[in-house]
Amino acid sequence: MGLMDFLSEQGLNEKMLAEVDYFKKFYEIKDELKVRIPEENGFFYGKDIWEMCIAAILEGEHILLSGPKATGKNLLADNLCLLFGRPQWNVSFHVNTDSATLIGTDTFSDNEVKLRKGAVYECAVNGGFGVFDEINMAKNDAIVVLHSALDYRKMIDIPGYEKIKLNEATRFIGTMNYEYAGTKELNEALVSRFLVVDIPQVEKEKLMMILNRYFPDADMEKLNQFAGLFLDLQVKSDNGEISTKSVDLRGLIACIKTVKRGLKPRLAVKMGVTGKTFDEYEKEIVGDVIRTRIPESWTSQEVFPGK
Repeated sequence: MGLMDFLSEQGLNEKMLAEVDYFKKFYEIKDELKVRIPEENGFFYGKDIWEMCIAAILEGEHILLSGPKATGKNLLADNLCLLFGRPQWNVSFHVNTDSATLIGTDTFSDNEVKLRKGAVYECAVNGGFGVFDEINMAKNDAIVVLHSALDYRKMIDIPGYEKIKLNEATRFIGTMNYEYAGTKELNEALVSRFLVVDIPQVEKEKLMMILNRYFPDADMEKLNQFAGLFLDLQVKSDNGEISTKSVDLRGLIACIKTVKRGLKPRLAVKMGVTGKTFDEYEKEIVGDVIRTRIPESWTSQEVFPGK
């Protein structure tokens, strides 16, 4: 099933999906950039969230995906690039991400100084979708560039070079997790340039839909216990008993994949769940939760009976 079929199955507004199809046909991309369009690697579940994002993008707005860890923000960003058929440029913000990283820096080539173009520059001129990962970790030097790129005038002035105009298809998608260490409050001017989509925590029904899609051949009762493990850890994290490190949906899915490969479930969760935290006291708490959900006696064949 393709992404468009998946969204129709989820009950999304058909008129909206038709407008997405028109967008894809109207804004063509160069063949050499098609490799930048993300591949299908799982789908984000949430009809209302999808419709909010699609409506915003169709209206030429940039969006900020905000929410706790393990809610699918990056998956949704990839899905949006795939749905609209746009090449993606991804920037992960950290202490060394500055204006030169985003726009470009001087380089010497063919006996002259030229601009080695950065991700925001390439995205802007090629009509791509730029994904700003953990945007609330951006330092002031980088935020100046973001203000310009996200502004309604759609112009970026590069000192010493030309002023560039954003391609009409260009959109920027920010993601932020307000629980991570090193993050900070976004200033009002930056937030005003986005439409903000708050991604809620994963609930059991949605989690089971995700796991069933990844592992349709798994024993339903066993899969339910893996889902329960994730949700139990999520509750403990919400209550401040543990950090969010072990509440990792990517880690859970990866560890179930190793179970399908033949690894014992207990060993798998040791890698994908327990191993995500390095505090011994926290490991004990996580281990107690695991023992209530994943018995030592379980084998790979019990989780995947057909293997």
